[in-house]
Amino acid sequence: MVRLALSVGVTCVTSISFAFYALYAKQPKMFYQFAAYFGLSLLAYLACDKMIPIIKRYTLKADMFGMDINKRGIEGGDLKIPESLGIVCGAVFLLFGMVGVAWIKHFEGGNLLVEHVSGLLSICFSILLGFADDVMDIPWRYKMILPTFASIPLLTIYTGLTQIVVPIILRPYLGNNIDLGFLYLVYLGMLAIFCTNAINIYAGLNGLEVGQSIIIGAAVLLHNAIEIYIQKDQKIITAHIFSLIMILPFIMTSLALFKYNKFPSQVFVGDTYCYFAGMTLAVTGIIGHFSKTLLLFFIPQVINFLLSVPQLIGIIHCPRHRLPKLNTETKKLEGVKMNLNLVNQFLIITGPMTEKDACQW
Repeated sequence: MVRLALSVGVTCVTSISFAFYALYAKQPKMFYQFAAYFGLSLLAYLACDKMIPIIKRYTLKADMFGMDINKRGIEGGDLKIPESLGIVCGAVFLLFGMVGVAWIKHFEGGNLLVEHVSGLLSICFSILLGFADDVMDIPWRYKMILPTFASIPLLTIYTGLTQIVVPIILRPYLGNNIDLGFLYLVYLGMLAIFCTNAINIYAGLNGLEVGQSIIIGAAVLLHNAIEIYIQKDQKIITAHIFSLIMILPFIMTSLALFKYNKFPSQVFVGDTYCYFAGMTLAVTGIIGHFSKTLLLFFIPQVINFLLSVPQLIGIIHCPRHRLPKLNTETKKLEGVKMNLNLVNQFLIITGPMTEKDACQW
């Protein structure tokens, strides 16, 4: 796991370092405020790191635990692992997110303040829905639409562009841009549904849900930093700055959870974290006005979703857990052809490997 932890760490450090450089070079007035907010995000990491071992004892007392199916029949397969520890990340994120609200109120105010508060409200709804799913085990047909309701607070106050750029070959017929109007808001709602469920269905290995969310979060942070550095329009720069301050505590709280969720998992994140992570990433893309670019950071999740469609819509039988098969003799995971997701197809192509090795990838 050293290689995986190193990769995640380097990605985060690189993104955060460039964010500091971009603000220092282009927005010096914001540099010291961002440095202070980074310090608060470090406190968010420490808070999660201290709270997770405490909260996991309470989830065990409440019989909220699971077994690691990928270790069934071998060492560690009979351990009760606390579930739904994503609730800790969500709660700490919201607490420190309110500090971000105070910062925006002091330095900017106006529409950005409303957008930020609405984004936090959407994330709060998602955390609540995720925890309800962990407790009540909501069927998939409802999971697919629940994020729509969580995204309503943000969509109702969206003030960004509703245009799309037309491909060059079609511009003689359609012009350079098309204003989709209300249909663009429908797209944003569908984006929230996709981001939330994409994190949820691309799972099955220790640390995968949190690891992919940290990588996407770091990509979002880096994109914001680049845009702050190259853009001239102050309105666009400001939108990216406040997208930046929303993603920073998300990365820090997720890093604390990753410490306990990476192989071998001491806790499970639950659907609570998947809903929280997906909606947070969607919100940062929407308030930063780069919702279309955001999908580029979800390429593995898009591939996984396309592979999963036949099972998700019922054309092919969809088991409850679309996991690889554990060979108890070799202690290696083997891909299952009928489980249509990226993890299984990867193992079919590369051949069996231990969960530890699979997690490194």
